[in-house]
Amino acid sequence: MPRPGRACAMSALTLHGYWRSSAAYRVRIALNLKAVAYDQVAHDLRVGAQRDTGYQALSPQGLVPVIEADGLILAQSPAILEWIEERWPRPPLLPSDRDQRAIVRSMAALIGCDIHPLNNLRVLKALKADLGADQGAIDRWMARWITEGFAALEIWVARHGRGFAFGDRPGLADCYLVPQLYSAERFKVDLSPFPALVAAGEKARALAPFVAAHPSVQPDADP
Repeated sequence: MPRPGRACAMSALTLHGYWRSSAAYRVRIALNLKAVAYDQVAHDLRVGAQRDTGYQALSPQGLVPVIEADGLILAQSPAILEWIEERWPRPPLLPSDRDQRAIVRSMAALIGCDIHPLNNLRVLKALKADLGADQGAIDRWMARWITEGFAALEIWVARHGRGFAFGDRPGLADCYLVPQLYSAERFKVDLSPFPALVAAGEKARALAPFVAAHPSVQPDADP
């Protein structure tokens, strides 16, 4: 993909990901918001490329994303996002106020800990292979957990958002929200009960850093 923004100070930064991974999508947004240049290496989760022995030397779990940067190997998107925030503090993804930072992290965790893990690809494959779930059952599973999580997140966004998920500029909460909205729309989840959340997501993903991070424009995206 074209490297967004100004060059970063380190010699190279590589993001290992998959075009439709919500977790990798979060990291792409954050890097783009910081205008950090990066290269991408794709691992097609559908065919098990993440289980390749070479990749598992980087990611023992065989998951995406993973960051390689000047000898550092870093997995798990929450840790990667915090590292990005500390490594390139401007523009900030988190508020300057301690209490507000905690609120934003709570919003991010609602998605990253309580919604996304229940509907990522390996869980959906297990539902189908181990429990015999058909596509209708999988869609209902997805909708259940997204709807339940979004019902709580809607309150937080309505309370703390001023255009974006939190406050009046894009930040960490939007890095989580926009990919989860993409997933919800992909599985045709009814989003009409969540007007504040949807409005914040729409405003964020109209911005260039979010547009460049969209799954459909990644180099490994399906035609």
